[in-house]
Amino acid sequence: MISVEIDKNSGFCGGVIRAITTAEKYLKEQKSRLFSLGSIVHNEEELTRLEDMGLVTIDKEDLDQMVEARDESLLIRAHGEPPAVYDKVRRRGFSIIDCTCPVVLKLQRDIREAFDRMKEKGGRVLLYGKVGHPEVLGLVGQVEEGGITVIETPESLDALLASSVVNPDRDIELFSQTTMSPSGFRRLWESLSAKMSPQATLSVHNTICSQVASRHQELSDFALNHDVIIFVSGKASSNGKVLCDLCKSLNIRTFNISSSEEILKDWFRPDDRVGVSGATSTPKWLLEEVAATIENLQ
Repeated sequence: MISVEIDKNSGFCGGVIRAITTAEKYLKEQKSRLFSLGSIVHNEEELTRLEDMGLVTIDKEDLDQMVEARDESLLIRAHGEPPAVYDKVRRRGFSIIDCTCPVVLKLQRDIREAFDRMKEKGGRVLLYGKVGHPEVLGLVGQVEEGGITVIETPESLDALLASSVVNPDRDIELFSQTTMSPSGFRRLWESLSAKMSPQATLSVHNTICSQVASRHQELSDFALNHDVIIFVSGKASSNGKVLCDLCKSLNIRTFNISSSEEILKDWFRPDDRVGVSGATSTPKWLLEEVAATIENLQ
């Protein structure tokens, strides 16, 4: 008989919990719509639930087209935004509900300070992150255009060195997007350190969220202790892709789904120990729904 266990360490991170709780409270108390600049969480099922309550998701193109938004409120999600976006939102007349994660807020401040230091020395600020990710756009937007170089993979460092985008003869400060892989960051850090000139200084800031970092070891243990892993995450979740890839590297019978409707009976064998886990953007209620669906297959 198949047994099913939900990963007790999975589910929303603190920043997402804060943003969703704030949105729910506003929608219940104000009984009016609330705009969110970008998806408040990268999970389609949870977004649908919040939209049914009155949350309206808009993007920056929508914002450009809005001329007047007085008496409307707009939520800045946990990923954060650059100062230019706040200015635009205020000009439209929105009241801002700022739910930027405190960890991201600190990173934004640290990025600005590092940029000022490196500009004075002729050095460079590097950011290990996913190009185009909302958090990365918010971080890059803290300084002047072109002031930060984003490195997506440790393997891409050599090309940046060869093209002189990264100069190992100059001081460098290295940061990370808060949700990146700790092992990937360490590989990049070690590779860059080995290539630095003796006269230049490499300052490394380990800015991966501690909650995210600890999840990697916890999830590794969870993946190894089950026959099958059902990993639940939204298709747009960067954190979900990183964590699901980690599971697949340890357990070949890992399946990535975004809802219980995607589950196939053929994935399971009699007496399988099935683990259900998810990203930091996956709600607990969805994990429970997936677990119940698997149990009802028998």
